[in-house]
Amino acid sequence: MYKNEFDNLLRQNQKFNAYMFYGASNFLIEHYTSLVASSLGNTDEIEKIYFDDYDFKQVKNKLLQSSLFTSETILIIKLEKKLNKKEVDSLINACEINKHSKIIFSCMGDFEFKVMGGYFTKKNNSVSIRMFQPFANEALSLIDNQAKKLNILSDRSALNHLYFMHKFDLSLCINDLEKLAILDQHITSDIINTHCFGIGSVNFEDFLFDLLNMKDISSDLKLLLESGMNEIYLLNQITSFVQELFMISSYARSIGNPNAKEILGFIPPKHIWEKKTRLAINIKPNTFLNILQYLLSMELEFKSSAISNQNLFLQASLRKFKVIFR
Repeated sequence: MYKNEFDNLLRQNQKFNAYMFYGASNFLIEHYTSLVASSLGNTDEIEKIYFDDYDFKQVKNKLLQSSLFTSETILIIKLEKKLNKKEVDSLINACEINKHSKIIFSCMGDFEFKVMGGYFTKKNNSVSIRMFQPFANEALSLIDNQAKKLNILSDRSALNHLYFMHKFDLSLCINDLEKLAILDQHITSDIINTHCFGIGSVNFEDFLFDLLNMKDISSDLKLLLESGMNEIYLLNQITSFVQELFMISSYARSIGNPNAKEILGFIPPKHIWEKKTRLAINIKPNTFLNILQYLLSMELEFKSSAISNQNLFLQASLRKFKVIFR
């Protein structure tokens, strides 16, 4: 299921024997893993097992045996590769036998875990949740909620600035909030500029604008990928950017002067909004359709084909993008 469906189940306080979180957003996978684990038991009842330490028999025994020191046994299994169905079914069944045990699979990746997600069903009282990269308004709400938990007083524009500074990386934003909380003062954009530092040598926002303005992005693209940015994450961010531009364009053509709050649900920095508006209005509706079809075809290639080198495939496809749409 998707995150919004699972959010409804969380609000209803529905519990499962086993959970699986996977998808394109590592931050949301970590966030919901921690959220669910803390809802199931106390800190001393939660144990994390990383892939290198994973041993099927040991994990199964832990789930079947009641602890001498805690009333609940909650295991978080962090994975980078999928497990086979026989093992997953056996571990879920162990939680059915021992009602005081729960297991959470925290899976870093997307298409690698699609098949494994099918092992989690209502029949065995388990659930798999696929996480996508959040849209900007959702990401900013998560940052705002975390700031409130840390008792940080801030301007909404300051949190927007932090998000754009870190090129939409929620993990870095949340880490910086921990640092800003220590200051114990009202947080502004100037304070963020003083105490926080954006990542990478390439401005990701500028990269997106250059791509849609059909400028040469070869060197910046290479630097972004060399810095460790995931290919599918990068592609998803480009698609989200184009979708935002399309919403701005559609609003301007049907209603009038674009309203950031109505279109995006939040107000981005003024200079960025003005750049987006100018760019969006200059792109024809049919061009938007063709661009989105091209990007979605690329995503389908990533997730359904055996591409030997995703890095080179993405670079070649985005260079071709410029040739097709300029």
